[in-house]
Amino acid sequence: MFHLMREDIRSIFERDPAARSIPEVLFCYPGLHALWGHRLTHWLWAHGFKLLARWFSQLARNATGIEIHPGATIGRRFFIDHGMGVVIGETAEIGQDVTLYHGVTLGGVSTHKGKRHPTLKDGVVVGAGAKVLGAITIGEDSRIGANAVVVKSVPPQSVVVGIPGQIVTRSHPLHHEHDHADLDHNILPDLIGVTIKNLLDRMQQVEKQVNLQTMDSTLQMSTDGSWSLTEFDI
Repeated sequence: MFHLMREDIRSIFERDPAARSIPEVLFCYPGLHALWGHRLTHWLWAHGFKLLARWFSQLARNATGIEIHPGATIGRRFFIDHGMGVVIGETAEIGQDVTLYHGVTLGGVSTHKGKRHPTLKDGVVVGAGAKVLGAITIGEDSRIGANAVVVKSVPPQSVVVGIPGQIVTRSHPLHHEHDHADLDHNILPDLIGVTIKNLLDRMQQVEKQVNLQTMDSTLQMSTDGSWSLTEFDI
């Protein structure tokens, strides 16, 4: 038990530069309190004390703002940063070295009993406000962008953005056994922007091929990813 607790504290220092001391982590990190509370309620749930487990989980929810069903399975070195508004459903399964940010939901989409919540494999990072719904699997070392809505399984080494979530394979695979958690939420693909740019480029090529008079599109994307309309004053 104490070995697991030391691992939990160490994982916070590795993933949160705001952590300054062990007392601060022990007293001021609701994600850590929610995780330790879940270990107690999960033991009660697994040993048949289901009502007591649910009651203790509600106490932990009121104290931390994080709701974890006692039936959820959570691996080692799990870290919830900030944590307010996180919801983890009964049949959710979370691997090792997983990181969640505030407002994340691991929810179900069915009223049927049985597996109805997602499975997050080792090394997954889920950005703030993201929703992962249904009995789907998020592959190892994948990153879910902030506010994405994921409703289908994601292969390993992927980045997911948008509503519904669009999957992009990593150009530089990450290996959680050797690398730090991927917390670069600012590095996300603009799938819609790239698609529009490709369509505009293709349209201009086709116009030139059929000898139509063409001009540069009024819709332009700069090198920093921002869009501009050169013909309109907005």
